[in-house]
Amino acid sequence: MGQALQAGIGGLVVLVALIVMRMPVAYAMLLVGMGGITMLSGPTVLLYQLKDLAFAKFANYDLSVLPMFVLMGYIASSVGLSRDLFRAGNAWFGWMRGGVAMAAIAACAGFGAVCGSSLATASTMGQIALPELRRYKYSPALATGALAAGGTLGILIPPSVVLVVYAIIVEANIATLFMAAFIPGLLATLFFMLTIAVYVLVRPEAGPKGEKIHPSELRDATVAVLPVVIIFLLVIGGIYAGLFNPTPAAAIGVFLVAIYGLMRRKLTWKGSIDALVETAKTSGMIYLILLGAELLNIFMSRGGVPQAAAQAVVASGLSPYVILVLLLIALIILGCLMDSLSIVLLVIPFFWPVIAALDFGMPVESVKIWFGIIALIVVELGLITPPVGLNVFVINSLAKDVPMSETFKGAMPFFVAELFRVTLIVMFPSISLFLPGILSS
Repeated sequence: MGQALQAGIGGLVVLVALIVMRMPVAYAMLLVGMGGITMLSGPTVLLYQLKDLAFAKFANYDLSVLPMFVLMGYIASSVGLSRDLFRAGNAWFGWMRGGVAMAAIAACAGFGAVCGSSLATASTMGQIALPELRRYKYSPALATGALAAGGTLGILIPPSVVLVVYAIIVEANIATLFMAAFIPGLLATLFFMLTIAVYVLVRPEAGPKGEKIHPSELRDATVAVLPVVIIFLLVIGGIYAGLFNPTPAAAIGVFLVAIYGLMRRKLTWKGSIDALVETAKTSGMIYLILLGAELLNIFMSRGGVPQAAAQAVVASGLSPYVILVLLLIALIILGCLMDSLSIVLLVIPFFWPVIAALDFGMPVESVKIWFGIIALIVVELGLITPPVGLNVFVINSLAKDVPMSETFKGAMPFFVAELFRVTLIVMFPSISLFLPGILSS
């Protein structure tokens, strides 16, 4: 083993140790990346990289979509769009046994379509749906477990910030990945609702029926949510139809959500300023992680770690699907400890060369899309996986009287449903590749 490769592997060990010691992921990657480049190539090379690396990375036109989608999510939260979504979902499903929990899942899917963040979806919908679930005397396990699982819908249903970052890392088309994510995202929503239906069939007391509502209230709730549907169709439908690429689509989305808030008289001056400030903070965090990941990738490439990993896997003689499963298990474990964006930036540069070197019987471009969808689902699966599922912590902070073990217990049926969905997409790649193939033909 060469000295450069030893340095690269040592750098990975140090990186994991720093993250375990709770150092922010961005700072840990920056520290290890700069230290590694200095060790292998000297301080002059590091200074040369730092001179224009940040500009070269952040001047990428595709990256401008990130703050736009983040801002759209913050404005949507500020104007109460999530409350309208839950009200509509409750009007449609609340009368059934387990219906209020199903309404929360539907609202999470709708909010994910304008937010793109799992933790934000879980937090926002938790504040709105949890009081209603308690009012109807839902079991603490089902109420908190459903909300923790519903939050995971934020990463996959387009637009998704993490999906954009994945596309940039592997040099895939963002619009194509959005197309590929649409059917798996709908499947997740459907499977979660079916999971609730089975849950309350086995334990009827866990999800009592809600109140039947008057047809006029159903009409009003449906009308109130129509602007959300229109915004989604204009933004994502415009991308699918080839009317514009994701960056102007995100700008249009921000404009439409702001207009929605102004028309409903819910977008205040303070709310607008708060949304801009939070967007600046979140975007700054994302860009700092991107810079740290780029420096780390330079260090690892100079050390030959990705190349060595790919060669070792190919030479192992294991089936490509066995290797895929091993990588997915690693992603689930990481998902318990870190947020999805950090995981994608940290491990995809290492995992993708390994996947690209394997023969799945598909063109590399198709594998790129297929693996991206699977990887993002599995990363989010870690958010509800014991012992450190981040979504569970978010929901538990809103329901302090519910033991953490109860929330994990309630999330386990959804974990099983997600494993089933991942298995389906692994076995039938056409689930994620069908829509891109139809729309690109």
